[in-house]
Amino acid sequence: MADDIVNRVANSKLVTFDLEDYYPTGERVLLDISNWLYEGIVLREKEFRAHVLSHNWSQYQNKYVAVNCSTDAIIPAWAYMLISVELQPFSKLTVVGNLEALETVIYQDIIDNLDVSDLEDKPIIIKGCSKKPVPLNAYSMISSKLKPVAKSIMFGEACSNVPLFKRK
Repeated sequence: MADDIVNRVANSKLVTFDLEDYYPTGERVLLDISNWLYEGIVLREKEFRAHVLSHNWSQYQNKYVAVNCSTDAIIPAWAYMLISVELQPFSKLTVVGNLEALETVIYQDIIDNLDVSDLEDKPIIIKGCSKKPVPLNAYSMISSKLKPVAKSIMFGEACSNVPLFKRK
């Protein structure tokens, strides 16, 4: 029983792909415009424009910004566009929606521009657990990106994974 313990995972060609490794630094901010509305639900153009003009946009310098309205108000598209125009010189990225939508858009851009050619014909395991807020959509996007090049795709950890795809 003096046999050496062999780490088969370390010796395999299995590539671990961790979306957390691609998480960009930068503060994420939620800009709720409900307090710019009359009684939180009615957009009055003149008052809304006054709020936009008086708002300190520089506080969003180099931040990722999600613009939303936390009430059930119906916000016209031009209002979000007006805010986006004001944020453009300052924010890294502006989206309409919640923080999860913001993370999804961030990851969409990262995954779209990712070169996966070095993963050609390799078995890949997409790491499942993360400490950073990797959106669920990012896992779907990276799976679609990897499928044309990967030999196989699994999800989870090497010791306990779920097979997703295997090229025949």
